[in-house]
Amino acid sequence: MKRYAKTHEWVQVQDGIATVGITKFAADELGDVTYIEMPDLDDEFEAGEIFGSIESVKAASDLFCPIGGKISAINEELEDKPGIVNESAEDRGWICKLENIKEADLKSLMSQEEYLAFVRE
Repeated sequence: MKRYAKTHEWVQVQDGIATVGITKFAADELGDVTYIEMPDLDDEFEAGEIFGSIESVKAASDLFCPIGGKISAINEELEDKPGIVNESAEDRGWICKLENIKEADLKSLMSQEEYLAFVRE
């Protein structure tokens, strides 16, 4: 089950590994993504810390870590093809994976229904 941050990142935890990306709503708002600054492997972040940035033809935006953990993988495909985020923000367009996660941080995030209500406001 995905959980969503008010800063428009999503996280999905499976077998203790969290996959993180930006929401389809955020990708649509940004327009054509041209560059993604990724975190380095083994970097550690707390929930709410900036772990990278994303740039598009319209804007640049910081990326905030939705839960605490250590970077265990980055989506290297995005380095050459950042537009994958526009095509598949909540699937193939994932940005990084975290290990040693702080699952308690998930409690402060929204369900999909709550997030959709949040972006409608």
